[in-house]
Amino acid sequence: MYKTKMPNGKLNLCGTKVARLRLAMKPKCSQRALADKLQLLGLEFTKNTIQSIESGNRFVTDIELKVIAQALGVTADELLSES
Repeated sequence: MYKTKMPNGKLNLCGTKVARLRLAMKPKCSQRALADKLQLLGLEFTKNTIQSIESGNRFVTDIELKVIAQALGVTADELLSES
């Protein structure tokens, strides 16, 4: 049977990378600021949505992943990589 959780219990592969990239942005980018940026790109995200993604408590669709990558200035593949 297919499992939708990672062995560590997280629901996405990209949350940790999203948090790391967001915090590395210059100037610093808060979860609310990232949510605002994503809203301008067409995603109805709030600060709580970003928090849930970063903590691994929310699934991320491929469409959302593409827009998040665009907002962070990286590729979707980079968000999915484990390095």
